[in-house]
Amino acid sequence: MSEKITITIDGKTIETMAGHKILWAAMDSGIYIPHLCSARDNHSPSASCRLCFVEIEGYARPVTSCTEGAAEGMVISTRSQRVDRLVRTGFEMIISNHRIECRSCPRNRSCSLQQIAKERGLKLKPARLEKLNRNLPVDDSAQKVAHDPNKCVLCGLCVRACKEKGAGILGFSHRGFDRVITTFLGAPLGESGCDGCAACASACPVGSMTAKQ
Repeated sequence: MSEKITITIDGKTIETMAGHKILWAAMDSGIYIPHLCSARDNHSPSASCRLCFVEIEGYARPVTSCTEGAAEGMVISTRSQRVDRLVRTGFEMIISNHRIECRSCPRNRSCSLQQIAKERGLKLKPARLEKLNRNLPVDDSAQKVAHDPNKCVLCGLCVRACKEKGAGILGFSHRGFDRVITTFLGAPLGESGCDGCAACASACPVGSMTAKQ
């Protein structure tokens, strides 16, 4: 059984369990850290979104808080010049490859990208990076779920949810700019064995996977 320890985050002393991920220790204490790809019950997070950086006294460089376990006496900062630069760059790279249509999106006002932008004072239409429009087709073939790959942030939460609660039909395909969430051999959702549980839509933080009304 893990022991209870004390750590300090942004000057606030909190109690948590040894080894508990810093991201969730902070969130449980009302301290927001940007994140997209991590889930509370995922004990092996990929840290793929590169947004949850923090600085820890004694560490040479910022670390991802979703992968770093808490240890007694840690002094952690969620904001610093280095952290803010990393988060801003990571966010802008994600946004540059994300179709922005907030008003018509089912996730409007409950979107993780909107929350990150609000919490960190970032823009949903940054000017530093060129917008990358892939114009991929929307998959509306399944009875209860629709998939717009142009909004996907490749967090992988839908893949995990489908594996644990659904038919296990989703996965990653290709690399780099061409990387997508898809089914086996790229079959449409409606022809892939989707059972309509909509766990993927519930897990998606940005409105790429959505449940049909």
